[in-house]
Amino acid sequence: MKSMDSVDIRKYLPHRGSMLMVDELVSLSGDFVKTEFLIREDNVFLKDNTFIESGLIENIAQTCSVIAGSSYFNEGDERLENKSEVIGYISAIKSVNIYKLPKVNDLLISQGKMISRFDFENYLTCTMKGQIYCDDKILLDCMLNLFIKDIRHEG
Repeated sequence: MKSMDSVDIRKYLPHRGSMLMVDELVSLSGDFVKTEFLIREDNVFLKDNTFIESGLIENIAQTCSVIAGSSYFNEGDERLENKSEVIGYISAIKSVNIYKLPKVNDLLISQGKMISRFDFENYLTCTMKGQIYCDDKILLDCMLNLFIKDIRHEG
């Protein structure tokens, strides 16, 4: 597993501004990813200083998308910020368990493991297992399907 040194997460995700729910890529391999996200007081998924369920789901979906989206990058591939050519969607949430909701200033440690993957001409679909932790306590575990499309080859 490769440890990431100062990799701009925006290289792997199309999300920007208030919808980006991952701050840092901690580690990445062909089937595993680990990210960090600090919940700030201006986050769009806050209600009464609590990070709501949809924020947790968006965080784990973005974390898991990094594995699949990274396969569209070759070593040295220089995709520019705000010029992402990979888009992704949650195509199904198979299961989700939310045990606790975090608060403002909590640091989320999220990890995803690829369970299966099917590649097609310019898109892929995969099943991912994900977990989110805060202070070594599990907040969420889930199984979800993602659809990732490389839009460079549309036409």
